[in-house]
Amino acid sequence: MRQQLNELTARQRHLFEYLCRRIRQNQETPSLRTIASDLGISHTAVASLLHSLQDKGWIRRDGRYSRRIVLQADAAAEQQTAPAGKTVPIIGRVAAGLPLYAQQEWAGTLLVDPAVFRGNQLFALRVQGDSMRNAGILAGDLAICEPRQFAANGEIVVALINGEEATVKRFFYRGDHIELCPENDNYPTMTYNLGEVLIQGKVIGIQRGPEEMTAL
Repeated sequence: MRQQLNELTARQRHLFEYLCRRIRQNQETPSLRTIASDLGISHTAVASLLHSLQDKGWIRRDGRYSRRIVLQADAAAEQQTAPAGKTVPIIGRVAAGLPLYAQQEWAGTLLVDPAVFRGNQLFALRVQGDSMRNAGILAGDLAICEPRQFAANGEIVVALINGEEATVKRFFYRGDHIELCPENDNYPTMTYNLGEVLIQGKVIGIQRGPEEMTAL
């Protein structure tokens, strides 16, 4: 640990000591929900305390979407042993079929080739359903996504519907409405008013298994 770290408050120190125990025992970062439950505080309080620990240099967080936390005392050793590649956080699940409720939960990380997946702040989502199977996106796949708030016609995107439901579909802007189109004849095209759809990202690749990763 660096010698000139800022002092911690009692609550910050309590959280930091908890993280040290959990990460070193389990070799993974607990979710926000788990931390809040274990410490008896709100999700908002956990997020605020984590932000303070990062600002003061006690922890490092890997990107905007990742829940992974590195204790700065362990950072040097980690750099010596980290595998080559880019770490992409897996964020909950997303529907390719009927939309699922959008969940801001982390479900691990995925290692990708930085030469193939060049974007910054990439994230991955677990696909459910088979509405995109003709585009090569199957149930259980991990959709690797580039954060976007816009889309061109024909792109496969992650779209948030009415602020609640997330789905993977092919995007089309039709002037006064938006169409989210499946790639499976068993599913209908979904039509929404312009204000009902927010683009969250563009799907740029798929991982189907530990050794099978495809860029789109």
